[in-house]
Amino acid sequence: MTQARQNIVSISDTPYYHCIGRCVRRAFLCGKDEFSGKSFEHRRQWIVDRINVLSSAFAIDICAYSVMSNHYHLVVRLSPEVSKQWTQSEVIERWQKLFTGGVLVKLYQSGVVMSDIEINALDTMTEIWRSRLSDLSWFMRCLNEHVAKMANKEDKCTGRFWEGRFKSQALLDEAALMTCMAYVDLNPIRANMAKTPEMSKHTSIRERIRQHLGKSHQADNILVMDGDNANSQGIPFCFNEYLKLIDWSGRAIRTNKSGSIPPNLSPILKRLHLEPETWMSQVNHFGKRYFRVAGSANKIKTLALKIGLKWMNGQGKSSPFGIPV
Repeated sequence: MTQARQNIVSISDTPYYHCIGRCVRRAFLCGKDEFSGKSFEHRRQWIVDRINVLSSAFAIDICAYSVMSNHYHLVVRLSPEVSKQWTQSEVIERWQKLFTGGVLVKLYQSGVVMSDIEINALDTMTEIWRSRLSDLSWFMRCLNEHVAKMANKEDKCTGRFWEGRFKSQALLDEAALMTCMAYVDLNPIRANMAKTPEMSKHTSIRERIRQHLGKSHQADNILVMDGDNANSQGIPFCFNEYLKLIDWSGRAIRTNKSGSIPPNLSPILKRLHLEPETWMSQVNHFGKRYFRVAGSANKIKTLALKIGLKWMNGQGKSSPFGIPV
């Protein structure tokens, strides 16, 4: 049964979400269309550029992304508490990165004396914009509509570009977050589009690596990995550990063998109560089941009861992560 987005997107349960946008009829979004011979490779950068613009406007952080031929993956962290701290001027400035703001905003910014009615109207509008700038649906709307308009203009056509509404999946714990991020970062390798993470263009892992090497500033818009710091404002993993895990997982995926996990990678998996074989199975099959949520069986059960469901996919006991393997 389809659930309302507000039932799945709940900050009280988790701020982390995995989103997927797919082209209508699974037509080519990017890459080369083997049938027509046309190349749409440049469109990948449209999506990356738009994600960067949106992350600078919204109270939503980017954890991971990958842009594929007919779809894209995006892992985000919602931070509505951050938007509550913005001043009215900050809200307007952020909103104007995406929209004009209208006549009242022009009056406000011009410095002319406004009437009480105009001030109250602007205050009301600003609070609406503040709410929208921390809302996942508005973020995805601003991403998908923008790309669709650009693609339709280039193709000189009209009509639907994306398959219905975007898919979203709640990531209820650290194991689910890390597994999903790895799945997203390794998508091009799994699809035979790249041999190594650093060669996976239009992915967050490549940008993290390039930033680490001092070759890119684009990753400034990607949420940092700052480990188990008690005052952590970023993702609770160490980048070096995550990179080693991604590299090992990518090699295992390419060779179609689980191989042996290096000893220095054990701590990060042990901390999340994952065995190497379980980890590889989850990374390989994470995207094939399209669960509304991912996490431990207990957390999935708790969320199911909260939204009035007796059972949700992933409640089985066959995996400590909550996904049957």
